[in-house]
Amino acid sequence: MKISVEFPSVAYREGPAKVAALARVIEQIGFDDLAMFDHVVMGYATADRPAPMYPSQMPILEALTTLAFAAAVTERVTLSTEVLVLPQRQAVLVAKQASTIDTLSGGRMRLGVGVGWQEAEYEALGETFATRGARMDETIDLLRACWGDERIERRGERFDANEVAMEPKPPQGGRLPLWIGGFGPAALRRAGQRGDGWMASVGADDALTRAAIGDVHRHAEAAGRDPSVIGLQAMLALPPRGPGGKTFYAEHDRVVRRAEQIRDLGFGWISLNATAMFQAGARSVDALAEQLAALHGRLRAALG
Repeated sequence: MKISVEFPSVAYREGPAKVAALARVIEQIGFDDLAMFDHVVMGYATADRPAPMYPSQMPILEALTTLAFAAAVTERVTLSTEVLVLPQRQAVLVAKQASTIDTLSGGRMRLGVGVGWQEAEYEALGETFATRGARMDETIDLLRACWGDERIERRGERFDANEVAMEPKPPQGGRLPLWIGGFGPAALRRAGQRGDGWMASVGADDALTRAAIGDVHRHAEAAGRDPSVIGLQAMLALPPRGPGGKTFYAEHDRVVRRAEQIRDLGFGWISLNATAMFQAGARSVDALAEQLAALHGRLRAALG
């Protein structure tokens, strides 16, 4: 079982040195992966739209920039996005950014991508929300070409990569891990057809989760792929919203039990939400480090 930590942007309030220190601590404790959550802006409620899923003024560090910062102060831990809202970003630039992080980290980049849910964010970035699904499929193929092809020749609705080159190639080449986030039918299809893995936020309905994994495997088989090579990762808890949710990460027995349930569903990766740990009472970088170390020990004892 591999364990990822979704890095808490709120760490920035204690200064850049503490951000670097927390990245190093995550590696030193023995976690496998450091992940960044992605949003560029968060909308306010208006007459035309409801309040967003998260507070409008929630602090969110830019994902790829922060991973590059973390790459410079770590040596082993892999670096991932969980997940980058890919269709609202310029595709060739994302390919270059991910390739550069992979190059400077010595081949540690893992790109998790999703289509997102916030129309206001797409509008602010000059992209069309309604066509994000089709653009997602085109962009995944373009990323692979940029990372693996010497001579890139790819055309889509939003790009025209006409006889160009992108160097240096990432150390992992065209197989730089690209994982798909989301629970909808299109996300499950993409994970099976194109993804190296599926990043899931699963609820309490384990039967629904098993069915989703079955859909990923079915799409993989239909595409001529071996389903067993597609990685599966689940967040242990969504950001706390409901009754009792805010105490989840303060109650380590609950976290371990849920991790065991996730393992038994067939997941090879789990992800810990350090922002939820902050909300559950670990209100400083030092407190977060203490909680992460304690949880890591409990989880390794239970899961291996």
